Amino acid sequence: MLPLTFSLIQTNLFWEDKQANLSMLEEKINSIKEKTEIIVLPEMFSTGFSMQPQLFAETMNGACVEWMKKIATTKKVIITGSLMIKENDFFYNRLIWMLPNGQCGYYDKRHCFAYAHEDKHYTAGNKRLIAQAKGWKINLQVCYDLRFPIWARQTQKDSNHFPSPKGEGAQRADEVEYDILLYVANWPEKRNHAWKTLLTARAIENQCYVIGVNRVGNDANNIYHSGDSMVINPLGEVLYTKAHEEDIFTITLNKEDLITIRNKFPFLNDADNFKIL
Repeated sequence: MLPLTFSLIQTNLFWEDKQANLSMLEEKINSIKEKTEIIVLPEMFSTGFSMQPQLFAETMNGACVEWMKKIATTKKVIITGSLMIKENDFFYNRLIWMLPNGQCGYYDKRHCFAYAHEDKHYTAGNKRLIAQAKGWKINLQVCYDLRFPIWARQTQKDSNHFPSPKGEGAQRADEVEYDILLYVANWPEKRNHAWKTLLTARAIENQCYVIGVNRVGNDANNIYHSGDSMVINPLGEVLYTKAHEEDIFTITLNKEDLITIRNKFPFLNDADNFKIL
């Protein structure tokens, strides 16, 4: 039942300039005065949404991952965001979940954005990552994943997960797969209505908090990003949003509120039974 505090960094990015981005982000992180536990950066925070991984991708021992480790251990926080990563001659748009002890988990973006030819340069992931912090379960996803509700849907823990409410052992509303759905993004302003609508839908249908952290500003392809980073509660109510401006926002989420909503409206008990293979 412990609360969990996030700091969201909505920022412009220097195009394909790792050192400039890391210096800028470190300055922003150092400016956070509130006590925080998880810092969330946008998708491809070190380069922008570039299709040149041959030039800018690094290994899991590279400078950007080491920078995340330094920030996490120094600040005693979890830090997350996605990077270009090379592994076994493949390139991934990889979200890193860096812990204060220097250990990390990762999630490789499942849905590569073919409209921008991301699928020609990066390999799609095939496994979800649900991280844990202070008893909260957090489903980590990246940008275009937002358009695919099955990939985000609360699924079975076992064969009895979400059974018919008339059956034995009907699923309790406080024992679902995850509590927070988190997206990091470089989502263009031209499709920001879809961004805002789908973030809200994911919160309502999965009875979870949703956090979406997007960038702002123009990239080198003259694509403008309006930000519209959001925090949404399980009822679909917007707790925070900011458009067009750089912003650092810290918010504390309460597990008691989440459990109250799930117990009052146990809709997940009636969900269809399925598995992601």
